[in-house]
Amino acid sequence: MLLPALAMLLGTAAAFAPTPRITWEHREVQLVQFHEPGVFNYSILLLSEDRDTLYVGAREAVFAVNALNISEKQHEVHWKVSEDKKAKCAEKGKSKQTECLNYVRVLQPFSAGVLYVCGTNAFQPTCDHLNLTSFKFLGRNEDGKGRCPFDPAQSYTSVMVDGDLYSGTSYNFLGSEPIISRISSHSPLRTEYAIPWLNEPSFVFADVIRDSLDSGDDRVYFFFTEVSVEYEFVFKLMIPRVARVCKGDLGGLRTLQKKWTSFLKARLICARPDSSLVFNVLQDVFILQARGLKEPVFYGVFTPQLNNIGLSAVCSYNLSTVEGVFSRGKYMQSATVEQSHTKWVRYNGAVPTPRPGACINRAARAANFSSSLNLPDKTLQFVKDHPLMDDSVTPIDSKPRLIKSGVNYTQIVVDRTQALDGAFYDVMFVSTDRGALHKAVSLNGDVHIIEETQLFQDLEPVQTLLLSSKKGRKFVYAGSNSGVVQAPVAYCRNHITCQDCVLTRDPYCAWSPTEAACVALHETDGPRRALIQDMSGDVSTCPASAPMPFPPRGSSSLSCLGPDSSSSPRSPWPASGLGPDSSLRVTFLPPLLSDQVQHVCALGTFHLFCQATGPADIRIVWEKNGREPEPCIPVQTLTLSDGRSHVLSWLRDAIQESTQYRCSVISSAGSRTSTVWVSVVRQETTQQEKWSRELAAWKVVAGEHDRMLQGWRKAWENCHEDTF
Repeated sequence: MLLPALAMLLGTAAAFAPTPRITWEHREVQLVQFHEPGVFNYSILLLSEDRDTLYVGAREAVFAVNALNISEKQHEVHWKVSEDKKAKCAEKGKSKQTECLNYVRVLQPFSAGVLYVCGTNAFQPTCDHLNLTSFKFLGRNEDGKGRCPFDPAQSYTSVMVDGDLYSGTSYNFLGSEPIISRISSHSPLRTEYAIPWLNEPSFVFADVIRDSLDSGDDRVYFFFTEVSVEYEFVFKLMIPRVARVCKGDLGGLRTLQKKWTSFLKARLICARPDSSLVFNVLQDVFILQARGLKEPVFYGVFTPQLNNIGLSAVCSYNLSTVEGVFSRGKYMQSATVEQSHTKWVRYNGAVPTPRPGACINRAARAANFSSSLNLPDKTLQFVKDHPLMDDSVTPIDSKPRLIKSGVNYTQIVVDRTQALDGAFYDVMFVSTDRGALHKAVSLNGDVHIIEETQLFQDLEPVQTLLLSSKKGRKFVYAGSNSGVVQAPVAYCRNHITCQDCVLTRDPYCAWSPTEAACVALHETDGPRRALIQDMSGDVSTCPASAPMPFPPRGSSSLSCLGPDSSSSPRSPWPASGLGPDSSLRVTFLPPLLSDQVQHVCALGTFHLFCQATGPADIRIVWEKNGREPEPCIPVQTLTLSDGRSHVLSWLRDAIQESTQYRCSVISSAGSRTSTVWVSVVRQETTQQEKWSRELAAWKVVAGEHDRMLQGWRKAWENCHEDTF
């Protein structure tokens, strides 16, 4: 009964949690790293493609490194806090060793040879200009209030547009006054300090979109999560938002003086349409503007509000959909209920002309409204009272592009690349809170996670991602608390056979018969007609070759081919028709060890299982920190219809310190190994309390899987009783 239960569970989980085809451990790939002793919090990255320089903002320091090899430091400047400021900061109850330092939070290009830099400066935010020739600060020491957060733990975002800084941060020491502002010598603007405008926001991202809709003005978009005002719950419900302001906004003449007249915000929808699963906390946003796109696309990383089991999603939105909500959508208004209670409802009354919140475009100028200073008070008062749209922004195809369980995604960048078939593919690079990077692509309506790369050995969260897409040189840069890592967008040459190269279904990689190697297309200058690539995973065009020894490089490899299709990404079962020697291949079945339990409480019982297919003499060997433990089920074997053997083994354990587990599948045709590092989490709560919280969260998020959970429970009980 165990195998059917597992097969049923895995078949459902495969669509819900696509597994990376291959996992590269930190030691297996060539990653270039940058770290300075004693310097931490490398949270700001700025790339200059013209100079081939990557600028890194860290705690009390700014660095310039070679963008082609970030281990080569070019310049550095330190920006420390005086002892007097540290002492005053500590008197206010802050930590002198951590919080009362200077965390660089703004690193923006100001002019050809100058960067604009802001830091928290012991809760006295300060900004200065950094000369790139001398790599020294000019000593202007401008007040950073409204440009940079006071607290290094507070959320923030900023973007420099034509010499003006647009920022989202907190305006006071306590972090209780959120603000979206434009710092400008000629026209500074800010949001109203009112709950309908911003309600406890957590700022995520901001960027400018140049006029592409014939509107006559550029737009700056802000993305954040805030406490809902339109929905009523017993707890604070978080809502992901996109807000828009117009670059040409000059504020109002009488109403909304020095305030935005174009500020509007709307809800971003990211939910699974066939269930009640809603992702309502925005983690990061990337705006894709590339050749072959009709319009920019917003990519967002989301998590559920109650997410102690690890769920993440990626949703994408067309610019026209966002603008349609702002230009044609309904507004919301507040209504007083039972004297003191305020409720937000759809506004169905007359809308003033010109439309509130609209940019000054050609139509407005034709009606003699040359700037926001000419707008009538009726329009300005309306937008002051109605900044929230009733209509929501729906994602492309009305569903997430990717849903992944067992991970917490933190950052995203997206590259648009052309494959040999002439089609363009949006390749998503998504980082996790455990220092890993997933590379994923949409193929025929399904998501294929090409690979996972462990960027940081200490499994620390990735705080920032940056993409370099210069022709012929494409890299992903990742910043964390301990340093910066530079990774190529693809590890094509690590795939040593044509079949393996094609089965990656990586649009960057193709097999070169002349070189007998898997090559990166963006690094290939010669003719491409002889190259072999098939995004469906069809290996029939590969030349015949002798079987290669296993394992290939990478800790875990998986062919995503189903028994009924040469290109099915859904089924976890390996294909049986890949060649005359396919029955001899050793293939892991998901979930791999790296996808199973990774955090446990001390002495808390957990289970790991390992399964694979291969020849008749296949067997499984477990290792625990290099020693062989006693598994709950040494091995259970099932002969498949095509003559292969399916083996399964379970391990039940409890540990007091972090431990590495390895499952090696050994046979006469070769061996493969899957690895997981299980970390012990020291918590004051009891194991029973932790289990209760996880069970409650699981029921909310995945209640439809209750029947399959029963199958798991039976297997666990049998394992506990040692009845196998």
